[in-house]
Amino acid sequence: MTQTSEAAAVAQKPEPSRPRIHRAWFVAAVTFVTIIGAAAFRSLPGLLIDPLHQEYGWSRGTIGAAVSVNLALYGLTAPFAAALMDRFGIRRVVAVALTVIAIGSGVTVWMTAPWQLLLFWGLLVGLGTGSMALAFAATVTNRWFTERRGLVTGILTAASASGQLIFLPVLSWIVVHHNWRPAAVTVALAALAVVPFVWLLLRDHPADVGLKPYGAKEFVPKPPPVPGAARRAVTVLFSAVRTGPFWLLAGTFAICGASTNGLIQTHFVPAAHDHHMPITTAASLLAVIGVFDVVGTVASGWFTDRYDARRLLAVYYALRGISLVFLPFLLAPSVHPPMIFFIVFYGLDWVATVPPTMALCREHYGEDSAIVFGWVLASHQVGAAAVAFLGGVARDVFGSYDVVWYASGALCAAAALMALVIRRGTGTPTQTATAAG
Repeated sequence: MTQTSEAAAVAQKPEPSRPRIHRAWFVAAVTFVTIIGAAAFRSLPGLLIDPLHQEYGWSRGTIGAAVSVNLALYGLTAPFAAALMDRFGIRRVVAVALTVIAIGSGVTVWMTAPWQLLLFWGLLVGLGTGSMALAFAATVTNRWFTERRGLVTGILTAASASGQLIFLPVLSWIVVHHNWRPAAVTVALAALAVVPFVWLLLRDHPADVGLKPYGAKEFVPKPPPVPGAARRAVTVLFSAVRTGPFWLLAGTFAICGASTNGLIQTHFVPAAHDHHMPITTAASLLAVIGVFDVVGTVASGWFTDRYDARRLLAVYYALRGISLVFLPFLLAPSVHPPMIFFIVFYGLDWVATVPPTMALCREHYGEDSAIVFGWVLASHQVGAAAVAFLGGVARDVFGSYDVVWYASGALCAAAALMALVIRRGTGTPTQTATAAG
């Protein structure tokens, strides 16, 4: 029998009796746990700025530079990782990425110079976490679901916040009581612990187990491996940049990264510590943001299935900007009700922008949407990297973070306006670019 006839036989293979719970939900659960494991490192940088500054005498700008390299690579790796998943499969790419994260975090315990911080934290962990970025969630969602995509996107996006919720209090306690090195080792072990789950339970495509995607009316054969992963990622980018929606999505998401990962996740703990708040208390507040982030992101996915994604983005960015402008007046040695209100409010809005942004990528770029979203995520992380570095520099120059909070609030207002002018559209990047031309 030829390969063509074998493929046709597989495509025509009758679907087994439908299980009570579709396998797609188990795949989503494994993906959720995997992203939690990868999120352990995302909880660490903000906790280590002061300890590294005190032990080595490195400036906050130097430490922020390493964090910025990590954040930039986290985004720039994502579109290539999405293409690699099309070529080699989700399971292989994710297992390798988790191993790289473990190595990069583990070897930091022996570093003695800033260039080693850039290499271990910046390069290795940046490449590993980039391969575990939201493009991973987008790929799983696109392959396994045709219904409930907004909801699943929200759930998988919330996994990163759940990881923050789990690891922040633990890691902050370890840093305070046992120094920063055991915390770095804990992150490495967390990443390694997830590898067996990925290898044994994750599957690349519903056709691997003879199922239709959740909500699909017809069986979808597994597509053949796509060669030239890097070339495809770049080709999709060149097509996407010829369209207006790409630049608006990339611009708004850059501001999203600047005002979350780059700002709050990296600098909130040291900023609160500047106001004499204990590190463990500040870290616990970030963990509470993680709690409400789960609620807000899942709710945003539900809203995205029902309402205009552009208007949702505008509301999210406007509310985020308002909250950041008030933050400098709320920082104090102890936690008080207005600060609790900010934490809850900001947590609900933290990455609520992801489901509508993914939905707009699907609306405009069709089958290439996961890779396009990877490039949009790259802009998110470039924005985060810029503020991670510039925030540290601002603290060194001005002695406080106030100017950074105000500037980020103004950027969020600009993002709200940008979201409103994104037009509606469907199709692939090439089709959209042709229409635009």
